[in-house]
Amino acid sequence: MIKVLIVEDDPMVADINKSYLRAINGFECAGVAMNTNEAMNLIKNQDIELVLLDIFMPGKNGIDLLVDIRNEYKSLDAIVISAASDMQNIKSALRLGAVDYLIKPFEFDRFRSALKKYKNEYDLMNQKESMVQDELDNQLLRQNKMMEHCESLPKGLTRETLQVVVESIIENNNKPFTTEMLAERVGVSRVSTRKYLKFLTNIEMVSVNHHYKKTGRPIHMYEVNYEKTGIIKPYLNVDLP
Repeated sequence: MIKVLIVEDDPMVADINKSYLRAINGFECAGVAMNTNEAMNLIKNQDIELVLLDIFMPGKNGIDLLVDIRNEYKSLDAIVISAASDMQNIKSALRLGAVDYLIKPFEFDRFRSALKKYKNEYDLMNQKESMVQDELDNQLLRQNKMMEHCESLPKGLTRETLQVVVESIIENNNKPFTTEMLAERVGVSRVSTRKYLKFLTNIEMVSVNHHYKKTGRPIHMYEVNYEKTGIIKPYLNVDLP
């Protein structure tokens, strides 16, 4: 498990980030700090591997904390989650080694994408003692290469949300599901979920059956066509699990 420290002075936002973190496999919240002094104390006394860092805080800000981290704990990773959208803060954070930068407000799928990308890189770096040049090039250029080969999506759909939708469908273990069931699992609106299901139905990755009741509208039940799951890969930035 990757141990994560959340540095956020707004208790409500900290709780949201903590709940988001719990929803992603492979991560564990090791603590929440309301300011940079609390953060440094936790970093010194616990085995922290990743910091989710706000910038605007009382006293020292998040950029100051990144400087302190680089001076004392050079290998500690950080993802900035902040309302700071000015280029000065963004450049400063990235130059100090932030591995990603999320601008508030953001959606869960963007958070999940950042954490999963980090975990993939973390696992790769910790499973190997060395790399040959080709492996390193593939890792550094992987995102760009995938983007070049991605098929275009219908207007209004994003690859990040599509990834979450597809993973949720596959993890459902071949059980039929409704739009409402999928929307609840994924955490997006029913309207948005219907758009993604329409796309997946059009490319035949999922099929829909209509169950008629004595009164009212029929219930649309969806199922995965497992022999056709490979058809989705050109539309995604990352591979399926």
